[in-house]
Amino acid sequence: MARGVKKSSLKINDWLKDVAPSTELRQWFSHDPARWDEFRRHYFSELLDNPDAWRPIIEAAHRGTVTFIYSSHDEEHNNAVALKEFLKAHQSK
Repeated sequence: MARGVKKSSLKINDWLKDVAPSTELRQWFSHDPARWDEFRRHYFSELLDNPDAWRPIIEAAHRGTVTFIYSSHDEEHNNAVALKEFLKAHQSK
């Protein structure tokens, strides 16, 4: 993982903005580890309501490697970690 990499310097095939947590949820969470469990519950609910946002990631994973990028300084409590957990639980659906 490298901090400080410019988005323009990355080779990105797809940028799926709709799979990100809502602005309201992201702002409420504010990368506070004490809110992590509740953030995950709400984020997973948002994802369940929008399967068209995350199914392409599962399809891409069947074809090869999928890499998540994120800007958080916290490597354990961020939406990419939560998304990976969610997708592992829903990969066969």
